[in-house]
Amino acid sequence: MIEATSCGGVVIFRGKILLLYKNYHHHYDGWVLPKGTVEEGESFDETAIREVREETDANVTIVRYVGKSNYTFTVPEGMVDKTVHWYLMMGDSYHSRPQRREYFEDSGYYKYHEAYHLLKFANEKAVLKQAFRAYIDMKRHGRWNQNDAPGKDDKPQT
Repeated sequence: MIEATSCGGVVIFRGKILLLYKNYHHHYDGWVLPKGTVEEGESFDETAIREVREETDANVTIVRYVGKSNYTFTVPEGMVDKTVHWYLMMGDSYHSRPQRREYFEDSGYYKYHEAYHLLKFANEKAVLKQAFRAYIDMKRHGRWNQNDAPGKDDKPQT
């Protein structure tokens, strides 16, 4: 079994969630959350920010760690056991541009119910649900302010 670790984000700007549409040679297509592989010497939060920026061109700040998801899939080399660490992130605008070399054809910000139904994978829907609950709770208690993104000291430790 091959073990792999990735990190990604549920990016929210003004109540809307950033999604990517991937089309890999018509064998895979669907809406996903941005995520990618941890590079050597990189912390999980560094990976999450880098991958979101690479895949979407969005400028983001980590708000808090949401949790992890696990799944398996098969590649020619064998079975892959993948763990993805997820972060709730704050975007600084509605700007996004999909990374074409990773087969992303579209990106955009969607209302929660739209994003939930667009997402292809059940594990990403569960992460979205958890992250959005945290976002609503923070807004309700005055701890989410688009004009005052969390500072470096507010980032979760990995």
